[in-house]
Amino acid sequence: MSSLKNDRYLRALSKQPVDVTPVWMMRQAGRYLPEYREVRGQAGDFMSLCRNAELACEVTLQPLRRFDLDAAILFSDILTIPDAMGLGLYFEKGEGPKFERPLTSMAEIEALPKVDPNQELQYVMNAVSTIRKNLKGEVPLIGFSGSPWTLATYMIEGGSSKAFTKIKKMAFAEPKALHLLLDKLADAVIDYLNAQIEAGAQSVMVFDTWGGVLSPRDYKDFSLQYMHKIVQGLHREYEGLRIPVTLFTKNGGQWLESIAATGCDGIGLDWTTNIADAKARVGHLVTLQGNMDPSMLYATPTRIEHEVKTILAGFGEGEGHVFNLGHGIHPDVPPENAKTFVDAVHKFSRPYHQKG
Repeated sequence: MSSLKNDRYLRALSKQPVDVTPVWMMRQAGRYLPEYREVRGQAGDFMSLCRNAELACEVTLQPLRRFDLDAAILFSDILTIPDAMGLGLYFEKGEGPKFERPLTSMAEIEALPKVDPNQELQYVMNAVSTIRKNLKGEVPLIGFSGSPWTLATYMIEGGSSKAFTKIKKMAFAEPKALHLLLDKLADAVIDYLNAQIEAGAQSVMVFDTWGGVLSPRDYKDFSLQYMHKIVQGLHREYEGLRIPVTLFTKNGGQWLESIAATGCDGIGLDWTTNIADAKARVGHLVTLQGNMDPSMLYATPTRIEHEVKTILAGFGEGEGHVFNLGHGIHPDVPPENAKTFVDAVHKFSRPYHQKG
């Protein structure tokens, strides 16, 4: 950690003292920045941008030039693994990601190829190493993946879904098929994240965007047990340095104790969970990341600052808080509001970290 000029984020994930609460934003490299839209235009389309290490590096660094962020996050997509498995990822304008060949049977799941992250996903590793080099030790680099359950939803539904009927039909009518898919995906995610760590990621995060659509029993069966397997399979130390892992289940606030029991270092919270309550329940076990409603960034500067103060006060004194939004920043948020947010976290958190 000592080679970093700013290691607040990694320190917070180890519950070590920091001078101010570290802050970064999910989707901090993205469409709300005009310079991002320009580079994406150059790339032609989203996946071409992901596959070009220089351009992926450029958009990763853009928010760090504007805002005093405490971490960079790899610019990529959560669906790289299913794409590498040959499902035919494409993006429909205004509708998000879709697959040409969604999975419908046990036979198709059995036939899925094993993905070598240093072959089919080499472009991601190239992006990681390029970004790490260009960060020059300013802040740590976060690598990430989608969770097995979340990846499976897209692979079976064929894209985004509101009711998740196809994957739930498989879960309840053909559980063996779904468990085989989730197990294959867990192995693929372990290999993928370990390859990112070897390429230069200093922390990793698993995004379980759709875990919150499951009942408590089904969440443990179909989502959490596979994230637990991932946590156990990751390099938790690499080249003598600790590699923290954060799990984020959207709408997962009711399962914090179970998530903490995986052995992860951090838990991402969305805005539907009260941070004081979360800290009381699991703050002794893990660092908490979150959790301002991204829509708060539409508000006035005064209102944004008030919200930051409220969340900081909710967490209170002590270490183990990484400030973030409760989900990704919206594409139409004014960049100056994001700056107000980031600056407010540093400004108003200082008193919480002064000892004595």
